[in-house]
Amino acid sequence: MTPATTSPKAKTPKAAPRERAGGPTRSTADESVRVWVGDCRQELLKIPEVVAGTVDLVFADPPFNWNRAYDKWDDAMPEREYVDFTYDWIDICAKALRPGGSMWINIPDTWAAEIVCYLKGRLERKPACVMTFQNWCIWHYRFGQNTTEKFINSKVHALYFIKPGGKHVWNGEAVAELSDRAAIYGDPRTLTKKDGMPPRMRVPLDVWYGQYWGRIQGNNKERRAYHDNQLPEVYLERVIRACSNQGGMVLDPFLGSGTTGVVAHALQRKFVGTEFSAENAKHAWERITVLGPHREMQVERGEVTQSAIFEKRVKRELTQAAAGSVVPKAARGAAGQERRVRRTKG
Repeated sequence: MTPATTSPKAKTPKAAPRERAGGPTRSTADESVRVWVGDCRQELLKIPEVVAGTVDLVFADPPFNWNRAYDKWDDAMPEREYVDFTYDWIDICAKALRPGGSMWINIPDTWAAEIVCYLKGRLERKPACVMTFQNWCIWHYRFGQNTTEKFINSKVHALYFIKPGGKHVWNGEAVAELSDRAAIYGDPRTLTKKDGMPPRMRVPLDVWYGQYWGRIQGNNKERRAYHDNQLPEVYLERVIRACSNQGGMVLDPFLGSGTTGVVAHALQRKFVGTEFSAENAKHAWERITVLGPHREMQVERGEVTQSAIFEKRVKRELTQAAAGSVVPKAARGAAGQERRVRRTKG
């Protein structure tokens, strides 16, 4: 099911900072977007949907404990303290999900194995809820940090879990991309799909890359100031479209630069989030409720994405043939037939 889209520049109900006890620090008038400022382990427990366990989708991009400049947050904890912190917020988010709700965690090599084993219930400490492990996706980007002592890292893990006990949302068609068979080979068999997907389209692979998928660095037009880390909007668009419906509740315990809230709001989902830094929360709030996405959402701009890493095969062969470097496939077939005829006559 492909949800309808809305313009990212659509008017947002007037935002008003709030400071009542237990209530959100910032909320739109209709409460479709709400943000709490403080340690997520305390602030999450103030959110009614978290307490009630009615959240549809959790997306978490936590601090990696890499000693980065996250305003007031200590990003250089002792390892045991960081791991315990990680399990604590995961437990709260797992309880927040409705049965069948989805959880995505964006995490580097350093901690991915610990999180998977924890949520599968395979460690000494047991999770609040053993989750169904659905996908281990990879966000691949170019320009990883240079090193000569090991292979250069160019990925982050996108771990996808489902809370047991209910029907989960999966909108594969909403995130479909052009298949390699269609993009590279022009295979006519892709025109009559039998798997329920539209002609020539497929669900994306579990390694994500392509246009707009690169790291959002300082010179990137999508970059927003006042935060050390920012995910591409297309990343969140894929997750939110695939695992929630319009009107559904999306939670991000680490608001950061606000990308999850920006995309959720643009796609007409309800959004709640927490952020440790009041300064980061202020700028994220402006991005969500005033600036909106850097570009229109994929479906709205009528763009068909693809992740094929080779150009279209027929076009390449014709180009090379014109340069005299290769004989097109059809010509190779004709030449082979001619040789077989000569051998028969001989």
